[in-house]
Amino acid sequence: MDTSGKIITCRAAIAWTANSSLSIEEVQVEPPKAGEVRIKMVSTGICGTDDHTIKGLLSAVFPFIPGHEGAGIVESIGKGVCSVKPGDKVLTLIIPQCRECSSCLHPKGNFCEKQDVLPSSGLMLDGTSRFICKGKKIHHSFRASTFTEYTVVPEIAVAKIDDAAPLDKVSLISCEVPTGYGAAVHSAKVTRGSTCVVYGLGGIGSAIVMGCKASGASRIIGVDINEEKFPRARALGVTDCLNPQKLKKPVQQVVREMTGVGVDFAFEAIGLSDVMLAAWDSCHLSHGVCLIVGVAPVNSKLSLAAPMIVSGRTLKGVCLGDYKTRDCIPQLVTSYLQNKINIDPLVTHQLPFDQLHKAFELYHAGKTIRCILLF
Repeated sequence: MDTSGKIITCRAAIAWTANSSLSIEEVQVEPPKAGEVRIKMVSTGICGTDDHTIKGLLSAVFPFIPGHEGAGIVESIGKGVCSVKPGDKVLTLIIPQCRECSSCLHPKGNFCEKQDVLPSSGLMLDGTSRFICKGKKIHHSFRASTFTEYTVVPEIAVAKIDDAAPLDKVSLISCEVPTGYGAAVHSAKVTRGSTCVVYGLGGIGSAIVMGCKASGASRIIGVDINEEKFPRARALGVTDCLNPQKLKKPVQQVVREMTGVGVDFAFEAIGLSDVMLAAWDSCHLSHGVCLIVGVAPVNSKLSLAAPMIVSGRTLKGVCLGDYKTRDCIPQLVTSYLQNKINIDPLVTHQLPFDQLHKAFELYHAGKTIRCILLF
């Protein structure tokens, strides 16, 4: 049945208020307007950013449909869309690439000015929503909203991928892989024989570890308060595991003592200012590079000891591995299909969409690297 130009009724998960349990509801998804794409979702990963947004720690407008790490098939397109067509396999992008703003036009920029993360309006580019539930407008999440059987996103936030891509797995290439793996191999450019520390061994941290190992790091120290994550982390390449709660000294001091001088590369993959400071203080004073990958809560601040900045360390924020999303993320999918990168170890669980709450239980217990929901 041709659904183009028509309202589609489907299931979606809605966060009605901050810190409330997600509710699977029947929603109406409007057709795409000019410059927009409606996608039939096939899979979506549960990212820590989704959890933080649902809890109200990150910018969000309630009620909204969470999710941003998604893979699906184009159902219909709005006027003027030319980069994808119905039937194409695509990934949703939390950071678009408009190819027109100052960020997109700069060789090193990727934080497109048309993003809806910092802050989030919960609306499409024209200031309206495409979701309705029980007669009420439902907001978007980062203009992605993948916890739904159908979603509408801007064309600039859609990446067309290889027709051979397995949609039950590649959803994590829309966020986890470029954010984590890319932070190590593309943004930091971890060097062979270097020492690294990764704070946070969840989905993003695990992908960072894979990137450090692929880059030839000689030592990868993993830091997390949940020791159940340690066996998986070691399997991915971590050489030393630390639980800060069981140490008699600050973890950054232990890291410096373990390496003698501090690490070459430190990664923060949690989004907490005190952990960011620990990562910064784990670095070699002269040439260490600290990369902040985790998104901190709204209104939080980071305070550094000003005299020590002059020593030469680098503090760098990184979003999606510094990749220009529409240009580069399809290339990561192709690299996976060509066995140049292996994302399979990151997918520890796959569950049907109606087991959403079980998936979040696994996430909160630290029992999964990435759980993918299948529609």
